[in-house]
Amino acid sequence: MPLDLISASLTRLGLTRAAIPGIALCAALALAAMATSRAFTLFPLSPMIIAVTIAMAIAGVAGRLAFAGPGNAFVLRRLLRLAIVLLGLQLTLGDIAALGAPAVTLVLAALVATFFFTIWFGRLIGAPQPLTQLLAAGTAICGASAIVAANSVTRASHSDAVYAVVIVTFFGTIFMFAFPALYQLLPLSAQQYGVWTGGALHEVAQAVAAGFQAGQSEGQTAMVAKLLRVAAMAPMIALLGYAAVKRSGAMGAERPPLPWFVAGFLALVIVNSLVTMPQSVRAGAQLTSIFLLTMSLAALGLETQWSKLREGGFKPLALGAAASVFIGVLCLAGVMVIG
Repeated sequence: MPLDLISASLTRLGLTRAAIPGIALCAALALAAMATSRAFTLFPLSPMIIAVTIAMAIAGVAGRLAFAGPGNAFVLRRLLRLAIVLLGLQLTLGDIAALGAPAVTLVLAALVATFFFTIWFGRLIGAPQPLTQLLAAGTAICGASAIVAANSVTRASHSDAVYAVVIVTFFGTIFMFAFPALYQLLPLSAQQYGVWTGGALHEVAQAVAAGFQAGQSEGQTAMVAKLLRVAAMAPMIALLGYAAVKRSGAMGAERPPLPWFVAGFLALVIVNSLVTMPQSVRAGAQLTSIFLLTMSLAALGLETQWSKLREGGFKPLALGAAASVFIGVLCLAGVMVIG
């Protein structure tokens, strides 16, 4: 009986036999990326960036690996969120306060502005409305997670959701590489770069990768700024749900999933602020979170479907590019103004 309960619980979490090959592949890519990262001592590279590069190359050559699909889904839905929760042990409430009211205001203002800009520009160029809403949520808030949540209330087609994920992941990955390079050319402090990265990049893993690629301080700031956007997912998706109900005139729309992992992250931040954690515990949590984030980037790379970028047409691609550039430029201008 206990074994049956454990098996049923694991199945509900998505950890099935079908998921094991994909999880193993992501873990292998993460281990290889972390080993490669340590080998490049003269020119440090984030293992997350190495992992997504290798995985996207695999997807480009071999296509989407069907056997890895269930495992990739488990990594992106469960392990990524666990990694975010564990990152809470790396911060305190003092770190969050240090971000400052101007930075918090900028991040939230950029989120709202990007969401409505994407909706407006999508109408202007004639992009499909459901796909436009998904791209708005994914670009403004937190990438694939926001797209999946938004899809539960917008009722877009499965192909629209997949295409939105591909577009947001594609441009977010480009920016993930571009931001650390631009950091070397722009007159930005570590705080400014972290706010820019966390406020503009789409996926949590992308923001963390680009942030820590530049440095520890930059990564911590990027993580806090990004999680502010993640926390805004619930009210933004609720707004989309309200709009969908109003358009249809029906009540009882399905409630979107809430970002429970943000609550877990904040709980560990509070604990870390009130209790002095042993260094071994913090170091272990940090290593685990980096490994899980690297697995998540590998899963994102493996899920990249290059053909979808060609099949979906030019308008959604142009919309995704415009929205990504908009939030990137807006946040960059904002951090330069607030200093």
